[in-house]
Amino acid sequence: METLHNILEYELISLGEYKLRVYSIFTIIFIFVLTKTILWLIKRTLDRKSQSKRLGAKDSYALFQIVKYIIWVIAVGFILEAIGVKITVLIAGSAALLVGIGLGLQQTFNDIISGIILLSEKSIRIGDVLDIDGIVVKIQSIGLRTSKGINTDDISMIIPNSLITTNKVINWSHQSEKARFRVDVGVSYGSDVDLVIRVLEESVIEHPDVYDKKLIEARLMNFGASSLDFQVLFYSENIFSIGKVKSDIRRIIHKNLAKNNITIPFPQLDIHFENKKMDIS
Repeated sequence: METLHNILEYELISLGEYKLRVYSIFTIIFIFVLTKTILWLIKRTLDRKSQSKRLGAKDSYALFQIVKYIIWVIAVGFILEAIGVKITVLIAGSAALLVGIGLGLQQTFNDIISGIILLSEKSIRIGDVLDIDGIVVKIQSIGLRTSKGINTDDISMIIPNSLITTNKVINWSHQSEKARFRVDVGVSYGSDVDLVIRVLEESVIEHPDVYDKKLIEARLMNFGASSLDFQVLFYSENIFSIGKVKSDIRRIIHKNLAKNNITIPFPQLDIHFENKKMDIS
């Protein structure tokens, strides 16, 4: 026992009053393993509740992220105490330094607070499709400082959480599993309005990603400078790839308008010259 005690008390590092002993290393390892075990048990419990439908999968993820950060902060505090660093003394002695760091990392702290808001408020969840400054993104994960998502070009994006909480963001996934979209088109003056409306609605019906064909509606919106302006409205569940859906519908509309001899005009200007004879006397 004395030999074991001597081994545990053996000093690995000695700097003035600070001494790092072998038992401190074992304590750190124990705290780390205990923390990982607690987090594993919590995650397993949340997964079970999620599978039993008592807790949604997205709610389970958000709750686990918050708990994980709290437990790791506590664990780091115990680790510092284990190696001889007094947390209260450290905070008191570095107050001025912390103020400077806080000013320098103001944006980082803003992102962290925003992350806590997102995880606790649950306004944004994993799998939600967002429109952020005109960019459509599907959220893949929400971290403490940044969130990860993928845009419609399959490019992974790292988004600062403050960008989501402070900017105007459209959450397409909040309303329902489907959303209403529109396609605008202009045709030449003199075209049969009823025929154009019928062609537009039949063109949209052809696309397989359109939800509930009965809800398709084409309208004459305006008398434009060079065209009669129409709009066709439809619902779709394919929110994330709606850009491709709209492109396909435009191609179908273009083909069907051509079949019915309906033209899509381009801007034109008629210039009239007035011929005046000059009287020179």
